[in-house]
Amino acid sequence: MSIVRWKPEQELMSVPSMVQNIQQSMSRMFDNLIHGERWNEDIRESLWFPAVDVAERENEYVVRMELPGVSKKDVHVSTRENVLTVRGEKKQEGESKDSNYRRVERSYGSFQRSFTLPGLVRSDETKASFSNGVLEIVLPKVEEAKPKVIDVKVS
Repeated sequence: MSIVRWKPEQELMSVPSMVQNIQQSMSRMFDNLIHGERWNEDIRESLWFPAVDVAERENEYVVRMELPGVSKKDVHVSTRENVLTVRGEKKQEGESKDSNYRRVERSYGSFQRSFTLPGLVRSDETKASFSNGVLEIVLPKVEEAKPKVIDVKVS
């Protein structure tokens, strides 16, 4: 038996994303209850949230989303004011009659993620590219959102 060093900071770093996933899952379940959708569907389909990185550069925001197994035609990106919305669907592969699955862990189903950006963007100049299962969205900032440098004079 080997000894493994416990690193509590790594566990604490994952807590915010876990809490957000739980919150989104509960919101979806209550929405399904209110709108009368069926509960007998596989709950795993509604629990898929693609991982996202949002970075701010001097002149733009860059969003990268991991979408392995998702087709480009099943991804839709939209912006309105300073809100970016990405929605899509990861379809389950067709079942083979000669396959007898013992375990299924991959998630499937539709997803939608919305992000409020800290500043306004130029929606007409937004660019999105999809390569190797990673969606990259570049959102140029409007002039007012770019940082201004103010010289301080010493007297």
